Amino acid sequence: MPTKEQVLAFIATQSGEVGKREIARAFGLNAAQKIELKSLLRDLSETGTVERSRRRLHVPGALPGVVLADIVSRDADGELIAVPVEWDTETQGDAPPILVQVPRRAVGPAPGLADRVLLRIVEGSIEHGVPHVGRVIKVLEKARKQTIGIFRAAPGGEGGGRIIPIDKKQLGRELQVPPGAEHEAKDGDLVTVELMRQRVFGLPTARVKEKLGSLSSEKAVSLIALHAHAIPHVFPEAVLKEAEAARPVTPRGREDWRDVPLVTIDPPDAKDHDDAVHAVPDDDAANEGGFIVTVAIADVAAYVRPGSPLDREALIRGNSVYFPDRVVPMLPERISNDLCSLRPKEDRPALAVRMVIGADGRKRHHSFHRILMRSAGKLAYAQAQNAIEGRTDDITDPLVNGVLKPLYAAYACVKTARDSRQPLDLDLPERKIVLKEDGTVDRVVVPERLDAHRLIEEFMILANVAAAETLEEKKTPLVYRVHDGPSLEKLSNLREFLKTLDIALAKIDQVRPSHFNRILAQVKDTDAAPLVNQVILRSQSQAEYASENYGHFGLNLRRYAHFTSPIRRYADLVVHRGLVRAMDFGSDGLPQDATTATLSEVAAAISVTERRAMAAERETVDRLIAHHLADQIGATFNARITGATKAGLFVALDITGADGFIPASTLGQDYYRYDETRQALVGERTGEMHRIGDRVEVKLVEAAPVAGALRFELLTEGSYVKGPRGRPGPLRRGGGPKGGARQGPAGRAAGSGHPGQNPQGRGPQGKGPQGKGRSRP
Repeated sequence: MPTKEQVLAFIATQSGEVGKREIARAFGLNAAQKIELKSLLRDLSETGTVERSRRRLHVPGALPGVVLADIVSRDADGELIAVPVEWDTETQGDAPPILVQVPRRAVGPAPGLADRVLLRIVEGSIEHGVPHVGRVIKVLEKARKQTIGIFRAAPGGEGGGRIIPIDKKQLGRELQVPPGAEHEAKDGDLVTVELMRQRVFGLPTARVKEKLGSLSSEKAVSLIALHAHAIPHVFPEAVLKEAEAARPVTPRGREDWRDVPLVTIDPPDAKDHDDAVHAVPDDDAANEGGFIVTVAIADVAAYVRPGSPLDREALIRGNSVYFPDRVVPMLPERISNDLCSLRPKEDRPALAVRMVIGADGRKRHHSFHRILMRSAGKLAYAQAQNAIEGRTDDITDPLVNGVLKPLYAAYACVKTARDSRQPLDLDLPERKIVLKEDGTVDRVVVPERLDAHRLIEEFMILANVAAAETLEEKKTPLVYRVHDGPSLEKLSNLREFLKTLDIALAKIDQVRPSHFNRILAQVKDTDAAPLVNQVILRSQSQAEYASENYGHFGLNLRRYAHFTSPIRRYADLVVHRGLVRAMDFGSDGLPQDATTATLSEVAAAISVTERRAMAAERETVDRLIAHHLADQIGATFNARITGATKAGLFVALDITGADGFIPASTLGQDYYRYDETRQALVGERTGEMHRIGDRVEVKLVEAAPVAGALRFELLTEGSYVKGPRGRPGPLRRGGGPKGGARQGPAGRAAGSGHPGQNPQGRGPQGKGPQGKGRSRP
């Protein structure tokens, strides 16, 4: 058995992260020693000697094998230096510098300052005085050296004007455009600008470089997000030509399933339909009470071949992006809305998985098939639910007995296994913005969560698990959908917070979703329920893609891969190609040179595009609602506190769900400190406390629609921290981290983003009521 020092030395000498398996293999440990090793590694992790990430270990300050990094400077020799994007300086210290190395046969643009790159960590460099060297795999984002803003023309028609920044963090920092530097921009145009030589006094000056569009046009709000996040939204000519040249596939080499009454069930406004379902009772006497469930997914791999212009563009986009007023698709409409859309009564190629479900709801076995299908019906969620409840229409009446009732019976069976598995069961209602014809907000609704939604969600999860199992069994590389458990630090913070509500979270070696579910059940239907749901959500890690499996914590699954939406997610297309290769379905499968190493690069890239899409979608909703409320300055609203920082409070309005900010400086005649344990701002002198979850009344003070920022004033008195003998008392100076603000002038509209805004990739939620592009398990 190796000593702690020997284990540490081994971890430190490895390139990137290592796991228990690699350590055991290196030291030739037997089964009993592996148990001892597990205890040793836990001790090292708890003391901070090593860090644990995704069930992998590394010495603090070390980096994984593949890193997403930003190039930030040059050294004395002119070499590029980068730092990792995902690095917590509070817990890990300063980000380690990485010497950027460009391969001799590099393909694509050369990296430069402020670029975002994907690096493979190869070794340290004593010569250059940096601990790591990263070889460039790909330049993901070229630096945007230009600022984006709204041009406001100077009054009087003399030329020139000002630039209003679209970034919340830049509010109040306008730029001046001198006459002649407008580049034909008109008032209200979204433009890119570059800074000119600055004067000592006055506003910074800039010149307009490019007009991106007018805010008076349709879809103007999402236009801001597209350019702010550099989301590709115009297909290159070569991609469109390839899509238009595509022709329907022939039945040759496919099983003919056109007589199977598969149906699609989607949101009423869905334009593409990439999944269909079917279920029948199993007539096998050995599986009495069981079902055969079939999930058929559009065969995108038949049209998008590896290395083609369509494929390269799909990888750059990574996924479709869904705004309230438009969709930016991963694939051209010829593919997504036509050839691969499972339209009723039309022949379409598909990859199908047929799953045998036992009476206990567990999947017994499954098989994959490459088929030609013909959808028997296109249904909306509410339409399917109405039919099963006896309210049929012309479309559902002929389907209700032979198609819908078996589907719902199979779901009821599968639900028993789902309940037994106990995935993380957060209650986080999702709002949907309904727009008017002119693109402005009409109303905000919370769609009802129906069994039709849950049925499709659970069948898709079963299909995704089956895909991962088959590719593992066939030893074919794949991209997993993974979700790590909460870190020890987050668990500790959550435990301390729950104590303030007299709720206990047991100290155990390995937390499971069921532990959180028990807490959620305790607070269900109480005033504390929204608060506890939000805090548990924030304690979770963010789901992502990876070529190595470490399971899906939120769904409580050992292996999971996205298979069910290849029209809108590149990860699913990779899994489809893997199945084509593994099952010998044709020559259009995963290339033989695709390995776990190459797919790790793909996984890292599409994880970035997913987060980019999430940020753009969230900011667009913020801008739409800020514009909707801009003419209601002075109005009062009921709200709930959803976040607390030393700078102030974040609130969400009850009706619209709009997020806004209350600066700490406006709370009252006191000095408010941030109490991390209570997740609250507490008055140092009075002990008045405002904590997340509190119901409050607020007044709208300022709205900045272009930046999507709202600032409120708090009208509700807080609760009080108990002092001696149960009386209200001041917060002791040791009660929380330093920070806070004295009463003073009102601050600007909200600055940084809300830390508690629904981070769609964090939770385990499945295919949600707003459509397949909205929630991300």
